[in-house]
Amino acid sequence: MASAPKDKAAKPASSSRVDQQMIRDLADLLNETGLTEIEWSEGPLKVRVTKAGTPVYAAAPVAAAAAAAAVAAAGAAPAAGDDASHPGAVKSPMVGTVYTAPEPGAAAFIKIGDSVNAGQTVLIVEAMKTMNPITAPKGGRVARILIENQQPVEFGQPLLIIE
Repeated sequence: MASAPKDKAAKPASSSRVDQQMIRDLADLLNETGLTEIEWSEGPLKVRVTKAGTPVYAAAPVAAAAAAAAVAAAGAAPAAGDDASHPGAVKSPMVGTVYTAPEPGAAAFIKIGDSVNAGQTVLIVEAMKTMNPITAPKGGRVARILIENQQPVEFGQPLLIIE
């Protein structure tokens, strides 16, 4: 009879014990896949591992919105309408976050004055954790870049002008 209470007391202690190697494996999986969060559960045990760094992306939309408001207040809003109707405008095909380089710290895909060929990747728009390459619809010279790195963009928003 004395052994039954010991077994009951021992069982919760072992099931609530966290396997540190499993947590390390989950963290490695985050790094390998590029995910920012992963959750695993087995019975009453639930483990969630998240990667720091997300607040960096949260700050970018605020800065971009403030910059856009400042430009609009300065009277540059009519130019944005002209850019959208420009025949060389490259517009965003989706809502997302635009990236000007293939990875952080890398050189930008293009800069003002560069010559581009039709089909050449000029930007990336991230939507729902998927990186979507934006290609030049025609060849020409990059006349204007209308966005900044990590700026949120809307569907149909002009991103750059190719002349």
